[in-house]
Amino acid sequence: MGKPINVGIIGCGAIIAQYLATFQRLEAIELVAVADLDPVRAQAVADANDGVRAQTVDGLITADDVDLVLNLTIPAAHAGVALKAIAAGKSVYGEKPLAATTAEARQVLNAAEAAGVAVGCAPDTVLGTGIQTARKAIDDGLIGPPISATATMVTPGHERWHPNPDFYYQPGGGPLLDMGPYYVSALVTLLGPVVSVTGAASHTRAERTIGSGVREGEVIPVSIDSHVTGVLTHEGGALSTLVMSFDAVRTKASNIEVHGERGSLAIPDPNLFDGDVELFTLGADSWQTLPVSAGYIDSGRGFGIADLALTPPGEEPRAGGRLAYHVLEVMESVLDSARTGVVVPIQSRASRPDPVQLTASPEESRPQPVSS
Repeated sequence: MGKPINVGIIGCGAIIAQYLATFQRLEAIELVAVADLDPVRAQAVADANDGVRAQTVDGLITADDVDLVLNLTIPAAHAGVALKAIAAGKSVYGEKPLAATTAEARQVLNAAEAAGVAVGCAPDTVLGTGIQTARKAIDDGLIGPPISATATMVTPGHERWHPNPDFYYQPGGGPLLDMGPYYVSALVTLLGPVVSVTGAASHTRAERTIGSGVREGEVIPVSIDSHVTGVLTHEGGALSTLVMSFDAVRTKASNIEVHGERGSLAIPDPNLFDGDVELFTLGADSWQTLPVSAGYIDSGRGFGIADLALTPPGEEPRAGGRLAYHVLEVMESVLDSARTGVVVPIQSRASRPDPVQLTASPEESRPQPVSS
């Protein structure tokens, strides 16, 4: 309380650059150590950042000056790293998803509760001005009671640009588990928790050809469904239709639209932190762009960690583990429904995270503790 939270990062892949850029802007976070299975990568990050040391994974987890472990490993390793950190008394914040399965994610949440440490998880894009301005518009009644939403993400496939796309087409990959956390987290933030889902899925090709890098031209197998559609029933009665595809080419529709009795909202890409929110009201002649009215201004990956650091003890962070678990269960259940053809009830409940007032940083949005 009253001082920055010391963070150690495990996993020094491409995504770390975005976190490092954000940390330089946030007083609530002090990066002290990094680790990676490839020690050369960890040392390169340490050399480029003053006051940061490179360590082994186990050494970082047990370091006395690390308060929170930021887990940027591959999804299959998320639960194992988180459980080790929790066992060492550290809070954890991970890249999405919280774990590879809900069974593993439940172990993480249970262990954290027993240890009295906090759990947070990406995406924290929902804390930016895009989703938060849309949420405020809904909460202020600008569209009336929400009736439905659509969330669409289509791309012809990551193999066109990614040099090692194998994971995306193996179990645990696919468009829903890869990009769904952004869209489902946004839908829960906007419309509340999900109580049941129905899903359908398909795939168009048994093989994909890598389009870039040293493996360009190599053919890889596809062992997952690459086009997934789901219908989510929210606790408040709204229905969301989710389309996630590695098969289609492009969409002209808004990434997310929310429709109510008195109007509709076009909402920006939930993979980003900002963007225009447009409103079309009953009887209007055209869409109007709403002024930015809520969310962290100019935010970036890592704002969720600062928000966690400043969350009062006993309260759930906005980008918290319970929300991440709920989102993971929703996605798993959509895929289960696609396999079985039945409606799947959602067992978990995650309250809508507290709204974010329009502000520059988490430090300004929370009452500041008094140093002793």
